[in-house]
Amino acid sequence: MKRRFALAGTLLALVLGFGTLPAAATPSGTSPASTTAQAAPDISVTAVRAHLDELSAAAARNGGNRRSTTQGYRDSVAYVKGKLQAAGYTVTEQPCTSGCTSGAGPNLIAEWPRGDANSVYMFGAHLDGVSAGPGMNDNGSGSAALLENALTLARENPDMRNRVRFAWWTDEEQGLNGSYFYVRTLSSAERARIKAYYNFDMVASLNGGYFINHITSAAAAPMKAYWDSLGLQPEENTEGAGRSDDYSFERYGIPTSGYAMGASARKTSAQAAKWGGTSGSAYDPCYHRACDTLTNVNTTGLDRAADGIAYTLWQQAVGTGGGGGTCDPAGVVGNGGFESGTAPWTGTTAVIAAHSGRTAHGGTRFAWLGGNGSTSTESVSQTVTVPADCTRASLVFWLQIETAESGSRAYDTFTVRANGSTLATWSNVHAGGGWIQRSADLSAYAGQTVTVAFTATEDYSLQTGFLLDDVGLRSA
Repeated sequence: MKRRFALAGTLLALVLGFGTLPAAATPSGTSPASTTAQAAPDISVTAVRAHLDELSAAAARNGGNRRSTTQGYRDSVAYVKGKLQAAGYTVTEQPCTSGCTSGAGPNLIAEWPRGDANSVYMFGAHLDGVSAGPGMNDNGSGSAALLENALTLARENPDMRNRVRFAWWTDEEQGLNGSYFYVRTLSSAERARIKAYYNFDMVASLNGGYFINHITSAAAAPMKAYWDSLGLQPEENTEGAGRSDDYSFERYGIPTSGYAMGASARKTSAQAAKWGGTSGSAYDPCYHRACDTLTNVNTTGLDRAADGIAYTLWQQAVGTGGGGGTCDPAGVVGNGGFESGTAPWTGTTAVIAAHSGRTAHGGTRFAWLGGNGSTSTESVSQTVTVPADCTRASLVFWLQIETAESGSRAYDTFTVRANGSTLATWSNVHAGGGWIQRSADLSAYAGQTVTVAFTATEDYSLQTGFLLDDVGLRSA
C-alpha cells in the first residue's frame, strides 16, 4: 500500500446483482455453503503461501526487496506470468511508458477468455514492494491470493456469463502509477466495459482487522456477504481510502471495492474485542519495514481473503447450469488431432505431419507452422458450423511455441481468425512451457458457418515455431 497522497473521489454507484448470500457463520478457512447453482471453490491457503514463498525468494536473490525498478520485481513478474501461462491464460506485459518511475517494470494483465466481453469484472493487486524489505504482506499477500484465484478459475473452467480480468500492478508504492497508466490509456468504450474493479492490498496483516473498500456500495455487496457469513463484522477501509490502485479506477467513475487488513493505523479496543489481536498496536507492525517477511503473514486472514475473492468472482461472473463441456461430442472440428491425413484442413497443409524431433500433444501427428527463420506466412484453416445452442462456445487447441528470438518484442506471431476477424494472437514472447491449452471465443458465431484459420507469420531472421494439435470446440 502506498502512503496517503490524496482522498478518494466520490464513487459512482452502479447496481450489480450478486445472487444468493452465503450461509451464515461457516468455520474459518472454508467457503460458505451457497444455494447458487455453481458454488465458489475453496481456495487453498497452502497454495497461496507457496506463491508467497516464491515472491520471498525473488526478493532474497535481489537485494532483499521487490521495488518496481529492480530485478526482484521483474523476477516476481516472471513467476506470476509463468504460472498463468501454464494454466492457459494469454498474459500481457504492459510497459508503463509514462508517469511511472524510470526503469519500473511492467503491469501484468491476464483475461479469462470466457463470458461477455462487454461486461468485465477486474481483480487486481500491486506486485511491487518498497525498498526496505521483501513486502510479503504489502503486497505479496494480495498478489498471491489473486494468483491462486486465477489458477483455480482455470482449473474449474466454469460456465461464465461475464468476463474476468486479472491485473498485477507496477509502481504502486511510488504513486499508484502503474494502475493509473492502465486506466487512463483505455478508451472510453473500454472503460465502460469494466463493471467493477476489486483491489487486494495487504490482506494478511499480523494484527489486522477485516476492512472492505466502500463497504455499503453495490460493488462491495458480495465481498461483505462472504465476510458477514464468517461472523467477522467487517468495517469500512477508511485508512486505505485513496491509497491503493482502486483509486485509479475511481478517478474514472468505475465502481470499486476490495479487501484489506490494515497498515500503520492502530487497532482499537473495540476491534480487538471482536477480531482478537492487540489494541493500541499497528495492524501491520512491519508496514514498509525490513521485517515484512514470511513471518509477518496472518494465515487465517489470508485464507479468508482468498476465499472471499473466489466468492465475489463466482457471484459476479460465473454462470449457472454446469461447466465447460463439449458443444458437439460428434466433433464440430474435423480431424482436429491431424491424425487422418490433411482433410478437411486447407492452406499450407504440408505443415501437417509426424515431424521428427518433436512429440505431438496427442497421437503422432500435428501441424508445425513457422520455424523457418525467414520471412514467411503459413496457415491452416477449415470451415465449421457452430451449433446454434452453443451460445457460449470456444475454439480450444494445444499450442507449443519455441523460438530463437529473445526479449519482450513480438517478432513472429500466431493468429487465430474466424471469417477473417482476429480472435487471439500469440508470439515469440509466449515461448516455453511445452504444450499449453489455449482458446479463442466463438460465441458470436453460434448457429453460423465460419472459417477458422491458424496463421504463423515470421520476420526475416531467427525462427519461431508454432506447434498446433488437438483442435476442438466446447461450450465456454
